[in-house]
This record gives sequence, C-alpha cells and structure tokens, in this order.
Amino acid sequence: MILHRYFARRFLMTFLGVLAVFFMIMVFLDIVEQLRRYASADAGFMAILALTLLNIPQGVYRILPLIMILASIALFLGLARSSEMVVTRAAGRSALRALNAPLFVALLIGLFAVGVVNPIVASTSKEYEVRSGALRGDGSVLSIGSSGLWLRQGGELGQTVIRAQSANLDGTALTDVTFISFGPDGSPTRRINAKSAALQTGSWQLSDAKLWRFDDGSTPEVTALIQPNMSIPSTLTPDQIRDSFGTPSSIPIWELPAFIERLRNAGFSAQRHVVWFHSEIAQPLFLVAMVMIGAAFTLRHQRGGRTGLMVMFAILLAFVIYFIRNFAQVLGENGQLPAVLAAWAPPLAAIGLSWGILLHNEDG
Repeated sequence: MILHRYFARRFLMTFLGVLAVFFMIMVFLDIVEQLRRYASADAGFMAILALTLLNIPQGVYRILPLIMILASIALFLGLARSSEMVVTRAAGRSALRALNAPLFVALLIGLFAVGVVNPIVASTSKEYEVRSGALRGDGSVLSIGSSGLWLRQGGELGQTVIRAQSANLDGTALTDVTFISFGPDGSPTRRINAKSAALQTGSWQLSDAKLWRFDDGSTPEVTALIQPNMSIPSTLTPDQIRDSFGTPSSIPIWELPAFIERLRNAGFSAQRHVVWFHSEIAQPLFLVAMVMIGAAFTLRHQRGGRTGLMVMFAILLAFVIYFIRNFAQVLGENGQLPAVLAAWAPPLAAIGLSWGILLHNEDG
C-alpha cells in the first residue's frame, strides 16, 4: 500500500503540474485572441480578462486527454530514469500491478471531471456566450423549456419573444405560437397568437392569428384583430435558429437527460445530445486508456535513443485514438452509428490495444 500511495501521489502531482502549464499557456493565448476579436468593441481589459477566465475552463476540459497522456509519459519516464521501476521489479512487484495506482487516480480524475468540472464548464461557457454576445450585439436566442420552445429576435424597434408548443427539426415551423413584442423602453406593444408560424426569407408567415395591441391606449380585447394569414418581419435565419440551440457541452451533465426529453417533446432531434451524454459518461475510461497508452510505450527501462521514439509512438497513438473517438461521435450524431457504440467503443478499444501491448512487453 505504501508503494501504491507513492505512485498515486507522484502521478497526481505530475498531472497537476502539466495541467498548470497548459492552463497558463492557454490564458495568455486566449487573452491575445479576445483582444483581437473585440478590438473594435467598447470593452476594457477587465472585461477581456473576464471573458478569458470564462472561456479557459472549456478549453482545458477539451484537452484533458492530452494532458493525461503527457502526465503519464512524464511519470513513467521519470520512474524509468530513476530506476525506481527496476527496483520495484527486483522487489518482486510486477510492473503491471504498479499501474493500479495511476489508473485508479486517472479514474478518479475522470469521475471528478464529469461530475464536478462538467457543470462548472457548462456554466462558464453559457456566461461566456452571454457576455460575448452582448459585446457583439447579437439579438437572437432560443431555448427549450418545460413550457415549450422559447425564441427571441431583436432589432432597432425592440425585442420580440416567441413561444411555441412544438416545432420541426430545424425550428422554422412552429405550432401554437405566441409573439409578444416590446418597445425600446421595454414596455409591451402587442401580442399575437397563431395556430402555426413558418419562417420565410425575412419574415414569419402566420396562420389563424389573433392580434392584441397595447400601445394605442384602447382596450386590447375590444380592438383585437383576427386574421387568417399574417406576416411578421424577422431577421432570423434557419442557421441562426439551429446555432441558438448551442452545443451540448453548454448543458450540465446532470441536467442533460431532462433537456434531451424536452427536446424530443418539442419535436427536435436529440441525437447529438445523446451522443454527447454517453461520451461524457465514458470520459473516465478514456482517460484510463490514455494512461495505459503512455505506460505501454514508456514503462520499460529506457536505453539510448529509443526514449524519444517511444514517446513519439505514445503521443501518435493517443492522437489517433482521440481522432477515432471524435470521428465516431460525428457518425453517432449523424445517426450512422448507435449512440452507445459511438461513445463507448473508442475508449474500450484503446484499453484493449494498450493492454495487449503491455502484456506483450511485460512478463507479468
């Protein structure tokens, strides 16, 4: 147990060191990028720094497998160069059993990342989008709530909030829809209820609509108008509506199942969110696979110039597995692979491949 605790502590400190290095590098690079992106906006340095700190967690979380493979390589190279692994074998401990502690730490890091860091990343990403959208002057937002689908469009004359009971897959055809318009001062100006609304180029086309006005001083119900067809100007496009859904990573893992259910109830496809949910659940196993890949090429005692070659092979294999994982996710999002297979097959295949290399190199 003392030896396992030593390896676990050594691996954890190595991981935190690599994480700190990448965090600092990404902070400096992101500050430069934010300064370039919002150079024409009225944003001070503190606002840019706040955007950077909100955007960094998502970037670090995305490259967590890379950090894990580099930490694994650094750990096992350090153990090999100090001959600690040779001493471990000489004491009768198998090198494969020495992997238990780093693998356990990697699993705990993965569970912590999914259970704790993921909601934090989702919150910071959402706040980053809100603040960056305010600096860019964006005026359209869509969300799926328990009471239906909510959409907002804006312009110089004010804002319009749109609520619909359901919609088609791309959000351009709404049913049981309500339009509530607000003036520049925030006061409501009109309300329109319609049986359906279809987004055309530059306008919403409504059917079976009823209009109430609140800005002419009269009683809204008395002056209400019923029209079989009606047109409302709009600056929204189908691409903007689809993009307004945001990425699944902006939703905390604990809220994702309920959000998927709301998407399906609203008539939207939730395939991308289902694939993301399974990928997040499989994240701890993928981090374990990164540790095993690093151990497969750098666990043995290094001699001469083979160290650099083995490190290159380990990093190259890790990138190949990472690419295959992303490619499988794309296939899963397109419906060409089942969501469970797209999310779980790459980490399990990586564990099996690295385990085979370890068994080939080690005598047990």
